[in-house]
Amino acid sequence: MPAAKVIASPPYAAAFREHRRLLWGLLYRLTGCAADADDLLQETFVRAMEHPPRRTDAPWRPWLVRIAINLGRDLLRRRKRRAYVGPWLPSPIETDETVTPGYEPAIDGTLTTEGRYDLLESVSVAFLLALEALTPQQRAVLLLMDVFDYTVRETSDALGISAANVKTTHHRARRAMAAYDRSRRPPTRRLQEQTRDALARFVNALASENVAAVEALLADSVRALSDGAGEFFAARVPIDGRQRVARFHWNISRRRAVGLRAEIRLINGLPALVAEFHDRKPGEPPRSVSWCDIDDAGRITRLYSVVASRKLTAINFVPAQ
Repeated sequence: MPAAKVIASPPYAAAFREHRRLLWGLLYRLTGCAADADDLLQETFVRAMEHPPRRTDAPWRPWLVRIAINLGRDLLRRRKRRAYVGPWLPSPIETDETVTPGYEPAIDGTLTTEGRYDLLESVSVAFLLALEALTPQQRAVLLLMDVFDYTVRETSDALGISAANVKTTHHRARRAMAAYDRSRRPPTRRLQEQTRDALARFVNALASENVAAVEALLADSVRALSDGAGEFFAARVPIDGRQRVARFHWNISRRRAVGLRAEIRLINGLPALVAEFHDRKPGEPPRSVSWCDIDDAGRITRLYSVVASRKLTAINFVPAQ
């Protein structure tokens, strides 16, 4: 996560160094977009310098969290009012192979406070997509209480709402997350290994142009979603069904096989395919990150692909040799 370009002097510089990673992690979960988290982090410190707390000798974290949360909620409200071209997907972020689930890679790899959902699960694609069903305020309350382990009072102070409102909002947020909770699969080591195996077999089947093998790896109810944000060629509606999904990805694989550089990395807690296309036609994306969800039998139930440039700012792509 790049440091925000904030020119500051003590106590602002010290507060920035101490809290920027925590704030970035909160803003990323709140917005689901790394580029938005970068922008909001910088704006948070600008606002803090323009309107500092009454006591600058007191802890800065509550004040900074309050500013960041307010900015994030405003962004979510604006986003919900705007039309988005095609499916919206979270932007991918790198997570370290050595980080045990429950540790936060965005906060220097050290164990931090956790609530109902651990910190690695809360950056998973499934979790971030589930949050999209919540209102901006519900999303903020759920993250503060169920991920960052805030109390009702701390959440009330951060959001500037009453404790009673916090409790009501939290109850509604948990109710909206019920479907996610019923099928919840945190990114354990076992799930990471199973997902890596399924994704590798899927990629190999595409490379060998074996459509039957591709279909065999997919669940009957499989769905594919692509986020191009209208910038590049991408499916603008979800693709459903084993045959249609297999054919769609097989056609893409055939078109983009030449000049392809790809590797499987740990992204948002689970293995994902990070790819660059150095021999592409006009309108086709130069890069993509693709994930999959699997069922208990190891079959792929969801395929996600992000190609929009703004969604890929947090990924380190390897330059062409």
